[in-house]
Amino acid sequence: MTHDRGKQGTKRSVVGVGDGIPLHLVAARANDHDSPLLEPTLAGVYDMIGPLPDSPGMHLDRGYDSAKTRDLLEILGYDAQIAAKGQPAPIQAGKRWPVERLHSWMNGYGKLRRCTDKRKDVVEFYLYLAAALTVIRRLINRARTHYRWPTRPTTRRLR
Repeated sequence: MTHDRGKQGTKRSVVGVGDGIPLHLVAARANDHDSPLLEPTLAGVYDMIGPLPDSPGMHLDRGYDSAKTRDLLEILGYDAQIAAKGQPAPIQAGKRWPVERLHSWMNGYGKLRRCTDKRKDVVEFYLYLAAALTVIRRLINRARTHYRWPTRPTTRRLR
């Protein structure tokens, strides 16, 4: 006998590069499992970018530790490191911090934390908006450290 916890809210599956730029994201209900979101997330990256370099790297948490996921990643040509179930996470999770940091930056937008809409297109709009703002902030921060110009902002804070 199974019991549905009926968890409210949304879940997002995000693919990002190491410096915190989101490439693609997929939204789902919070009480859905993570692993079915992997295929549409990776398909979206391929649709946007095209063919990827030979054996791109990927670091996944233990929610993806299954034969089905490993088969999918092998077919797509990913060099994946998946945390194993039953082993302590801090040792395995060392390479996942860019993705966790990206989630944290996107959680900084209050509408995502308090999103109560049930329509998927509205939820996806807010997620894509947060991703776009995250990209803009990353580009501004990168420009601040690499380039100088006369009207360069003197503060790190965006207004």
